[in-house]
Amino acid sequence: MKILATGGAGYIGSHTCVELLQNGHDVVVVDNLQNSKHEAVRRVQEITGHKLLFYKADLRDKAEIEKIFRENSIDAVIHFAGLKAVGESTRMPLEYYQNNITGTLVLCEVMRQAGVKTIVFSSSATVYGNPKTVPITEDFPLSAVNPYGRTKLMIEEILGDLHASDSSWNISILRYFNPVGAHKSGKIGEDPKDIPNNLFPFISQVAIGRLKELSVYGNDYPTSDGTGIREYIHVVDLASGHLKALEKIKGRTGLSVYNLGAGRGYSVLEAIAAFSKVSGKNIPYRITDRRPGDIPTCYADSSKANRELGWKALRGIDEMCADVWRWQMANPDGYVGQS
Repeated sequence: MKILATGGAGYIGSHTCVELLQNGHDVVVVDNLQNSKHEAVRRVQEITGHKLLFYKADLRDKAEIEKIFRENSIDAVIHFAGLKAVGESTRMPLEYYQNNITGTLVLCEVMRQAGVKTIVFSSSATVYGNPKTVPITEDFPLSAVNPYGRTKLMIEEILGDLHASDSSWNISILRYFNPVGAHKSGKIGEDPKDIPNNLFPFISQVAIGRLKELSVYGNDYPTSDGTGIREYIHVVDLASGHLKALEKIKGRTGLSVYNLGAGRGYSVLEAIAAFSKVSGKNIPYRITDRRPGDIPTCYADSSKANRELGWKALRGIDEMCADVWRWQMANPDGYVGQS
């Protein structure tokens, strides 16, 4: 199939492009490079030995997206593109709604015009808000607690309405947790634009000496050590889940929702200890105030994905840490100097 990957130059997108190319698919990437680098696309091609087609474009530019669909016989879309930082979204809600919602509306309009009605959407566990219990299953109540999460929830609702209005759409919504790790080659990984918003790239930048210390946001949560507990999933496992979802909906209609997770959580302090063990580096940290919108504990039940997609997370936290560290050592400044 020919797959359009929106945001395909980003962290999860680039790793998914590797899996797509290695499994015989043709790939077209559209990315505005706001939070990513074209160098990631070049390295995806280097890893796989296969070419892909790249367009630098913003999803809100309808004329440009229409052009991409005219120039390519797209079979399906995997939709990653969007702003994604919880803390930033609380400071910049309008930018998040404008970028994430408008971009998706334009994408879906152009897909409808082109008769392309198969989409895998990169959603988030943030749509569950502050769950009363864990692990979280797909039928839990939905109630996002920050603008980023609300954009994901709104997009899920838009896709649901779209399918309700036209049952010929094939839609798979993937809700996942915190992606960690990098490709085994060390050639692609997570490269935050500024100070990292996510835990493991922050830890690895402290370990490599780019940052002085890690900020731990709150130690007064109702958890075993007072720090927030999150589920972490290796980015390659996550990429594999997108392929499994794509295979599931190929040639059939319907709307399905799946959690993709490893089935257990780790506190911030446990994550620091795991990374320190693998890297052999001391990770200095200091406790700071909680971040707006953060919740105490979040991890998933992914048994539905296991049953229906034949997918499960294969890589544990030690492998996640080792792959992050390999990427960071090979690229101490990320894709620095690359466009």
